[in-house]
Amino acid sequence: MQLEYTYTKEPDGWLVGYLNLYPKHKTQGKDVPELEHMLADIYAIIQDEDAILAEIAELERQEKARQYTGTLEIKEVMV
Repeated sequence: MQLEYTYTKEPDGWLVGYLNLYPKHKTQGKDVPELEHMLADIYAIIQDEDAILAEIAELERQEKARQYTGTLEIKEVMV
């Protein structure tokens, strides 16, 4: 799998970059290999988060499938 990324070189020499698919998730490295390693870590974290969110959504769907609704009729009680 290949993912495109964009980076800039900061005045202090560090590279700051992001995966083009996830521009809000930035990271940095002292050189291109380190930056690519950090970007790969970000991708793995995002994939784990997506898997966890999908699992939670499925559990919520299953929970709703077990829920039932009914109507209770209350008759006036004379005191």
